Amino acid sequence: MQWMSRSLVRFFAGWTSSLRSVSGSNLPRFGRSISGSDLPRFGRSMSGSDLSQARRSMSGSDLPRFGRSMSGSVELRVSPERCLFDDPLRLEVIGLIPGQEVSLRTELTDEGGEPFTSLGRYRAGSGGDLELSRSPALEGGTFTGVEAEGPLWALEPRNGMRRMVKKDVRSPLTVRFSLHQEPAGDVLSTAVQERSFLGEGVSRIPVREGRVRATLFIPPGPGPFPGVIEIQGTGGGLLEYKASLLASRGFATMALAYYNYEDLPKDMKAFHLEYFEEAVNYMLQHPKIKGPGIGLLGHSKGGDLVISMASFLKGITATAVVNGSVANVAADLHYKDITLPAIGYDPKKATFPQPGFIDIGDVFNNPLEEPNRQSLIPVWRADCKFLFIVGEDDRNWKSDFYAQTACKLLEEHGKEKPEVVYYPKAGHYIEPPYYPLCKAFIHKLVGLPCVWGGEPKEHSFAQVDSWQRIQAFFHKHLIQERPSSKL
Repeated sequence: MQWMSRSLVRFFAGWTSSLRSVSGSNLPRFGRSISGSDLPRFGRSMSGSDLSQARRSMSGSDLPRFGRSMSGSVELRVSPERCLFDDPLRLEVIGLIPGQEVSLRTELTDEGGEPFTSLGRYRAGSGGDLELSRSPALEGGTFTGVEAEGPLWALEPRNGMRRMVKKDVRSPLTVRFSLHQEPAGDVLSTAVQERSFLGEGVSRIPVREGRVRATLFIPPGPGPFPGVIEIQGTGGGLLEYKASLLASRGFATMALAYYNYEDLPKDMKAFHLEYFEEAVNYMLQHPKIKGPGIGLLGHSKGGDLVISMASFLKGITATAVVNGSVANVAADLHYKDITLPAIGYDPKKATFPQPGFIDIGDVFNNPLEEPNRQSLIPVWRADCKFLFIVGEDDRNWKSDFYAQTACKLLEEHGKEKPEVVYYPKAGHYIEPPYYPLCKAFIHKLVGLPCVWGGEPKEHSFAQVDSWQRIQAFFHKHLIQERPSSKL
């Protein structure tokens, strides 16, 4: 898909020549890093004599490392020690002085070596304990209030343009927690938790069937299981973390690649729906898949692909779209004798909210207006149930408008109105629960750092709530409903 990467970058050449570098120390911050010496100091001063009345002062040689138990009676507990990434977090502290002020620092390093950090400030209760599900975080950290999972959803990358992506789902991510005395910063206790993407007993099966390049995840047990095909956005390659987590929740899920993977096309020059039809047929014929139909889950570009699949292919029972378009995007879509051209765009509508960052949320043309209507996906042809997940602060494109358009088109053709869930202040990258918010990242097609929208707390709520709704949607319709019988 070079329509954006060539023409749009040419258009912005004059702009980018005057923009300051966005790498290294010049990178604009959407939330400053809180690691290392930048960590703020908060709370009342507690001198050595103050602390000695309760416990001996911790000297430098006494300071613990991650994984070592702390001397004294303070203990930071995380449960469970191993869990799935989308499991809730449970943290508590015992052994503090009543009213003692501490900071909880959390760090996760992704596969690329980028550290993500968060900071919570707390005051111990009258019993000298803290429980994040009941104890409010104070002002001055990266989250406030009673937020049991705040240490996770408030994680921020040191590099402001980083998006956390898990490529190898066979290995967990390690989250490290450390409790510090304020304002001195002495380490009081540490804890470690492994958060995995592959549930116990889930089978990971590479699929190289015909032209299909994918990975199928099968839950443990005899089956058969409700089947889902999951398709991601324009990043290319094969990302498995959503499919593996869905399989860990009981769905036989295929993560489907569609370009820039193995022998698939390296660029998005054209889409042929027959490729996706092969993947659907593979799932429908698999002995572990509960028929008679399957579900589709698509995000971003994957969203308009699954709408196209539901509109033209048979065997689709339920389709969930996360911040997707109702128009074909990026390259022409072909199926038999039908062609949907890529929707047009106007790069002059892009804005620069900060030096070095571009907002492309308004550049795409309206698919309800000519000549763009030929790019409109005929969603009214679909005979499946729809769920649209919409981040109202999506800055990639107008997800709310696309969902409303789909509703209108379906109702105009006598079809059932789909379920649409709107999330205020949620951005484009609505991921599984507790994924750090991606506020800005280099768009592979634009070639520039783009803003994606969203506020951390509200975006986290959207991720938790939508993940539950998607599973409930598939449970309801893949077990009880019959698939489309399109000719």
